[in-house]
Amino acid sequence: MKLANTAHTGQSWRIHEVAGDFDLEDVWALETPGGPDDFAKLVKQFASGDFPDGAPLIVRALWSLRWKLGALFRLDERDSGLDSRVESVRDRLPEDLRDTPTGPDEDWLPFTPIYRLDDEFAAEMANRTMHGILHLAWIEEGPGRYRGQMAVLVRPNGRFGRAYMGFIKPFRYLFVYPALLRLIERNWRSST
Repeated sequence: MKLANTAHTGQSWRIHEVAGDFDLEDVWALETPGGPDDFAKLVKQFASGDFPDGAPLIVRALWSLRWKLGALFRLDERDSGLDSRVESVRDRLPEDLRDTPTGPDEDWLPFTPIYRLDDEFAAEMANRTMHGILHLAWIEEGPGRYRGQMAVLVRPNGRFGRAYMGFIKPFRYLFVYPALLRLIERNWRSST
């Protein structure tokens, strides 16, 4: 379920300290009911998930088209990513966050983990269109009841990046996010 931006901005997440120059693109509630100690399971599930392979055909086709266009227009070349075109957010971390784990052992490609806490995780990616952050959080809904929350933060790369983000927005809302959220919920329920 899509949430108001205040569901993210109203929390005292550590990501606010290091990503103040990023735009909050989306905030989503994740149907991942659990207890206070289940956040690590959510992070691990994200890293080892089967998205987009487990998504509907339309999402797999859009994903495949994006990577083909990215190769054609050289959007994802090594010189357009982290530590080439943009500095990693990890370089901005306050001292107390630098020594935190960065994530699970699983491969997070195309994302690079930034930090992980007991209730918050952030990973980043960059290409010629934007520098983006995936932020996962563990929200207490009531005594002993928690669920995940996902926020997407972006810093578009110039006019082209802003146009690109505007162009893909309807596809994200109509196809990608609904499929991703259903897959997260299905995987969460099957693992409990």
